[in-house]
Amino acid sequence: MEKITIYTQSTCGYCNTVKEELTKNNIEFEVKLIDEFKDEWDNVVGLTSLPTTPTICFKNNYFLPGRDFGNPQALIGLLKNFKESDFTLSHRNNEAIKTLNYNISMAFNRTNQILTQIETKIK
Repeated sequence: MEKITIYTQSTCGYCNTVKEELTKNNIEFEVKLIDEFKDEWDNVVGLTSLPTTPTICFKNNYFLPGRDFGNPQALIGLLKNFKESDFTLSHRNNEAIKTLNYNISMAFNRTNQILTQIETKIK
C-alpha cells in the first residue's frame, strides 16, 4: 500500500487514535501538523470545505472523519479496499452531485414528515 498523509494537530486525541490504528495495521503514513504546513492545509480545507482533523490523503483522495469514515477501523477498511475509479473526474463529480441532491431531498422529505406529525398532534 502506498504511504498516506495524515493532516493532524498535536492536541487531537482522535488523530492519535487513528495513527495508532494505522500503525497496528502496518500502514505507513506521513504526519503533517496543520500548524507547520499551514499553506498546504489551507489548500486542503479549500478543496474539502471542512477544516477537520485528522484528514487523510491517499492516492490524491481525501478522507475525513464523519464524512467518509465513522471510526478508525472503517478508515482502515476504506484504505485497504480502495480502488481508483475508471470513470473521468467529470463523470464522478456528476454522480456525486446527483447523490447529494438525492440525499438533500430525502432529508427534506423526512423533515416534512416529522413536521406534519407535530402539526397533527398540536391541532
